[in-house]
Amino acid sequence: MAADLVGRQVAVIAAIGDPSPFVAKAATETIPIVFLSGSDLVRRGIVASLNRPGGNMTGVSVIMGVLVAKRMQLLREVAPATAVFAVLVNPNNPNAETDTKDVSEAAQTLGLQLRILNASNDRDLDAVFATLVQLRPSALIVGSDPFLNSRSEQLLIALAARHAVPTIYNYRESVTAGGLMIYGTSLVDAWRLAGVYASKILRGAKPADLPIQNAVKVELVINMKTAKALGLTVPLPLSGRADEVIE
Repeated sequence: MAADLVGRQVAVIAAIGDPSPFVAKAATETIPIVFLSGSDLVRRGIVASLNRPGGNMTGVSVIMGVLVAKRMQLLREVAPATAVFAVLVNPNNPNAETDTKDVSEAAQTLGLQLRILNASNDRDLDAVFATLVQLRPSALIVGSDPFLNSRSEQLLIALAARHAVPTIYNYRESVTAGGLMIYGTSLVDAWRLAGVYASKILRGAKPADLPIQNAVKVELVINMKTAKALGLTVPLPLSGRADEVIE
């Protein structure tokens, strides 16, 4: 797909979500690229720095790992007896090692036990929930990953409901589809920021001169119907802090 866009000599490429920025960079060093990514692109050599990205790439950085501790705290407010957390991670994601380290440090700080579960395909997900039944964790956190996000609506939510596991996801769409709650970056805001940069480039700006933006707007959304089905009571202070409550 990247090669096709380069062959068409498009004016700008929007590389939304990992691993798109890496594929786009490998395909062209001349066509401007606007990315939306949760990776540390400086550490991985995609851009020179956040302030002066250099080359033909710029874009929006999405907050990921630093939200893990907050997700744990939110789940504990809904399920105060929670002592054992499971975290679902795609081991094939280039950020998997960093994400696992972040979540392990957060669990240690909060005095919680942690179980890391890996899944990179649908078959793995079935095995994960079979393992969950044996481990009996009090709650589940779904890691930030394109594969896991794409399966949230079709599979993860159904499995979490079947096994009565309180689960927190990354994006609002998972809660509107029946998930318990999300605390994560607002995709609407992040896409808007990427669109603004694409517009500037189309009007003559150079990617090298546009600093990497941070998508800092996060949102908390709670599905009260799902909480009730799980036998959970959402404290009023928590529902009062939510950006949206689905009744």
